Amino acid sequence: MKVKVIGAGLAGSEAAWQLANRGIKVELYERKGLARHPAFKTDDFGELICSNSLRSNNIENAVGLLKEEMRQLSSLIMEAADHTAIPAGSALAVDREAFAQYITAKIKKHPNIEVITEDVKDIDASMPTIIAAGPLCEGDLAASLMRLCDSDYLYFYDAVSPIIEKSSIDFNHAYYKSRWEDDKPGDYINCPLTKAEFMTFYDAVINAKTIAVKDMDKEIYFEGCMPFETMAKRGIDTLLFGPMKPVGLRYNGQMPYAVVQLRKDNAIDTLYNIVGFQTHLTFEEQKRVLSLVPALANCHIVRYGVMHRNTYINAPKVLNPHYQMRNYPNIFIAGQISGVEGYVESAASGLYAALSMWQYLLDKEIRELSSGTMMGAMAHYIANPHIEKLVPMNANFGIFTCGEKTDKNNKKKVYVQSSLALIKEYREYLSCLKN
Repeated sequence: MKVKVIGAGLAGSEAAWQLANRGIKVELYERKGLARHPAFKTDDFGELICSNSLRSNNIENAVGLLKEEMRQLSSLIMEAADHTAIPAGSALAVDREAFAQYITAKIKKHPNIEVITEDVKDIDASMPTIIAAGPLCEGDLAASLMRLCDSDYLYFYDAVSPIIEKSSIDFNHAYYKSRWEDDKPGDYINCPLTKAEFMTFYDAVINAKTIAVKDMDKEIYFEGCMPFETMAKRGIDTLLFGPMKPVGLRYNGQMPYAVVQLRKDNAIDTLYNIVGFQTHLTFEEQKRVLSLVPALANCHIVRYGVMHRNTYINAPKVLNPHYQMRNYPNIFIAGQISGVEGYVESAASGLYAALSMWQYLLDKEIRELSSGTMMGAMAHYIANPHIEKLVPMNANFGIFTCGEKTDKNNKKKVYVQSSLALIKEYREYLSCLKN
């Protein structure tokens, strides 16, 4: 048996790994060696663009629970993340270069995976295929997928934060602390501003020049990745209660008016990304605006923030809760192009799609993960036929259902116990199929 996987991002790499480990020959198609989208910087698989953070590692947080579900199912992406983790308080952040290199090495060494450097232009619906082309899918492949979907694409714009050299930060005006945790040491570098400094900064941001969006494209932002300047134009409080929130960040007994926070971006502690400062300001304006922050007056930007279009299908009209196309059962669609939002969610969808594909190839009825697991809840959400227009969704307990009785105080503990019990049952079922 052979499966074609299109795309070696988080979802595609995870899908290829899961299938290969179950004896399936995988042809993994990746175009990076031929051409790279400007948002990417290397030819490595599983490259992170927007941030090096995989968000909370607390198992009672929705995305933390999702991570643990993935670990229980032997996720390559979680193995790579845990292996290349760097300090980030309660979050799981990784050295993004080491992370992608780890994934690439594992994939290329697997005897059941053949990496094919090719720009796939057409989808053969007669061949078992997992499409994990990512939200930057474009050109002939996007057109071919659109024909299969027989419905319009949805889209939104995504923006990424600048990365600066640590050596260019002025520590006379900066200090370490945990994010929003008062009186505790931490892994974030905090750059405080007085009210006067903030107002100067704010005025510069809302009047700064941005990179123009193509006339044919309407700007539709996913709230979690909204450009900093767009947030700022909603009003001062959007920043003061959002990415520049000073709560818990006292320094020398004083609460700053606003704070710019930086998070470590590599293991050797030389690069930091600016938390919440995803942007599509021009490069010149990014340098000018950031230099208004006292600690960043002489900052050296090694990667400027950039804007790119993310594309995703209208999954409720196209997919079932296994990430399988309703009208083309040989085709599964995973990753952000399926309508999930976030790095971890994307990888999880690739994992679940691969396990569903494997059962399909064995001619077994596909065992469905219920929405009592975070992985299942995401799949059910994006495939809900009652949703007219899908909005990309991060893992959250709002889409989660639990049959166990609980009260408000211990709700999340019960959610975790119930979910992991269901994942255990699912894993044991898969093990029986394998044997």
